Amino acid sequence: MSSLTLDLGRFVADLTLRQIPSQGSAVARTGIADCFGVLVAGARDPEIALVDRELGGNGGERGDAAPSAALIPSGARRGVESAALINGVAAHVLDYDDVSLDGHPSAVLVPAILAQGEASGASGAEMLTAYVAGFEVWAELLLREPAPLHRKGWHPSTVLGTVAAAAACAKLRRLDASGAATAMAIAASMASGLVANFGTMTKSFQVGRAAQSGVIAARLAQAGLTASLDALEHPAGLLAALSPQGKAERDRPFAVAHKKWHIVEAGLNIKRYPICYATHRAIDAALGLVERYDLSPDKVERIHVSTGKTQLVMLRNARPQSGLEAKFSMQFAMAAALVARKVGLAELTDAFVRRPDVQAIFPLVSFTATDATMPGSAFAPADAVEITTTSGATLTSGPVEYAKGSHQRPLSRAELWVKFADCLGADYPAPRKSSAFENLMIFDRLNGAADLALQKQ
Repeated sequence: MSSLTLDLGRFVADLTLRQIPSQGSAVARTGIADCFGVLVAGARDPEIALVDRELGGNGGERGDAAPSAALIPSGARRGVESAALINGVAAHVLDYDDVSLDGHPSAVLVPAILAQGEASGASGAEMLTAYVAGFEVWAELLLREPAPLHRKGWHPSTVLGTVAAAAACAKLRRLDASGAATAMAIAASMASGLVANFGTMTKSFQVGRAAQSGVIAARLAQAGLTASLDALEHPAGLLAALSPQGKAERDRPFAVAHKKWHIVEAGLNIKRYPICYATHRAIDAALGLVERYDLSPDKVERIHVSTGKTQLVMLRNARPQSGLEAKFSMQFAMAAALVARKVGLAELTDAFVRRPDVQAIFPLVSFTATDATMPGSAFAPADAVEITTTSGATLTSGPVEYAKGSHQRPLSRAELWVKFADCLGADYPAPRKSSAFENLMIFDRLNGAADLALQKQ
């Protein structure tokens, strides 16, 4: 019987940029560029300084002569594993990073790849290939599980992302099939992360840890640490351990010759709002009603949202009191859409969340939730919003299947640029922001990670 773990290791080791469809490379470039901008914005969050102070050290993990990598955007040097951790936390702390595969691929993969890529002297082409390798491994594991991992409490970004990051870093370390498989097997024993910690600093910390663990797993595999080459598919392996219903497809062969390119089929969903993606379709629906009917809070009696049960598992905070808690609250999403007529970084602050007019909307929000999910997603087939006004009118959005910015309704290059420039903020002059964006959009032609260095004005 073939080994899924070893077969995936062979795929990772053998993958070349030429094999990747041009559309897949374009998706990877978009994900890397968007994640870089979000990471710069997230680096300002106090949590980043906390994690750096406690775990960053001031050089390589094995002393100043050890390989190191840059923190983004400061350029401060840290050990490779620490750089992946800290940049990974920054990439996810705002919950503004892209979404696919029931999680956040770029927030895990990009920090690991930039750190390991810099230490390994990898080119942009090699790092982009590593991104696709990690994405495809993540997708292959996810699609073997019929039930949403969130429903068992697992955070897919961290339990599958750890293995994907290990695959990407194994690629950058140029490990052979056995070495790449070993890296993923080691990572399988490091994979963890809980939905229960959504709405706290630990959610972004566990994403950073996934990136860091991928770096560590590949390093240990190259150094000779052994692991079971069936750790993913074994009856007591990762897929079985994660499975909510014990129905993971552990025995289905993985045939490279017949594989689909998941990065083309699934793509990436780029976020327009710095809040859990489970709210985005409903926000689009609510903003549409607010703008169409010129609604204000005093005109609204109640708001009803039709959504999915798995989405509501993530959206655990009915009465948020902080910006972090609000990121996982459909009540807040509806309140911000109504009160501010937008859901941006300025709204995800403690001060805005605690405003009396915002808090007053929360009790007006109710739900209908369905068990049904759309193909390839843990989300409901569509979300919808119904607003009842104080005059007795019922205003309905109709079903919203795909959020603006999704793979099916992508942002234009100009819209991507607007988000990127906003993330970098006033610290960087327009020409410098534009140069960084253009470099990211030709990522596979760069000499290496150093080409992305930012300097403030």
